Amino acid sequence: MKKANLFRALRSRNYKLYFSGQAISLVGTWIQSTAMSWLVYRLTNSSVLLGTTAFLSQIPNLFISPFVGVFLDRFSKHKILILTQTLLMFQALILSILTLTNTIQTWHILLLSLVLGIINSIDAPTRQSFVIEMVERPEDLNNAIALNSLLFNVARLVGPTISGFLIALIGEGMCFFINALSYLAVIIALLFMKIKVQIPVISENIIKDLKAGFSYAFNFIVVRYILIFISLSSIFASIYSVLMPIFAKDILHGGPETLGILTGAIGAGALVGAIYLAGRSKVKGIEGIISYSFGTAGIGLLIFSLSRNIYTSILALFITGLSFMLNSVCSNTLIQNVIENHIRGRVMSIYVMFFMGSMPIGSYIGGLLAKHIGAVNTVLLSGVLCITCSLIYKARLPILREYIYSILNKRGLN
Repeated sequence: MKKANLFRALRSRNYKLYFSGQAISLVGTWIQSTAMSWLVYRLTNSSVLLGTTAFLSQIPNLFISPFVGVFLDRFSKHKILILTQTLLMFQALILSILTLTNTIQTWHILLLSLVLGIINSIDAPTRQSFVIEMVERPEDLNNAIALNSLLFNVARLVGPTISGFLIALIGEGMCFFINALSYLAVIIALLFMKIKVQIPVISENIIKDLKAGFSYAFNFIVVRYILIFISLSSIFASIYSVLMPIFAKDILHGGPETLGILTGAIGAGALVGAIYLAGRSKVKGIEGIISYSFGTAGIGLLIFSLSRNIYTSILALFITGLSFMLNSVCSNTLIQNVIENHIRGRVMSIYVMFFMGSMPIGSYIGGLLAKHIGAVNTVLLSGVLCITCSLIYKARLPILREYIYSILNKRGLN
């Protein structure tokens, strides 16, 4: 695999700036995420509150993201991103101050998690639909999407591992402060970009535009199936993710370092998947990868739920991380290649609603199920359901493939 082929989207100046800024910022994000889950469990020893915290940080995506899409087709995505990244920096700074001064309480964590979720519900769809504006060559779009995931998962590999040791050495508060500083990198990168002025979609009826976005998405069979299955994927991924501190502390009898290593194993698997997809130039064929990735994710979850050995758990999480990464990136790439540009902001916001909006549902279900049937049985059940989804999707694949290839052939994509 040639290096130029793997990183071809970096030929675009704006995307190169974004990539560089995000490389720093995302590490900080994962440091904070890991520290937050450890702080909640250390203070409360409650799986329900672990799930509730994750729920509040993600649930706004379900309600706000679709409306964001309407505005994304009207205003500058570049300016919106500068604003959201600045607000995220202040959220991390407030969290840091409260923790370092030992005044942090459960309600602070819940409120700031909700604030984080609200900001992210605007930031995420904006970033998704902004990619095409940063990439100068249309043929590099697929590579840019894969590189975003590559970057995300390098951070997922590095950030939690660093965070585990930082928590033990300097505490959760400094982890939050480090994240606040990391946002400066992406804000500076955004300020140095040169973005062409986009002609906005002019419409006076926001509700009409919103309905048009949903109508387009659900009447388009390919998009409809992607939305359904990416939602299920997010739910299953969130269920096991939110229970990681329980597996690290109570099942594998470790500390924050163990949590960091386990989370890093997920990132390592996802990183391998992202590298593979970044080097892949063809769009055709990724619809089949979605089906197989559900099955392998289920196998990984089954092994992890039954493991009582750190090395077996690392292997199982590597497989799981790889599988969910292939699923999400292939879904994102497929949907971006089949939709029309004039409705991109709205469709990608609906995609974020299903993808990220399903995460809080999974997190809450995970915490609740763990309380009643235990963390092990909860993850075991998730594995079985993943395998079931794989079989259902595979049965529908011939019909979906016919629609997908028809569109790609018309656009000259292979």
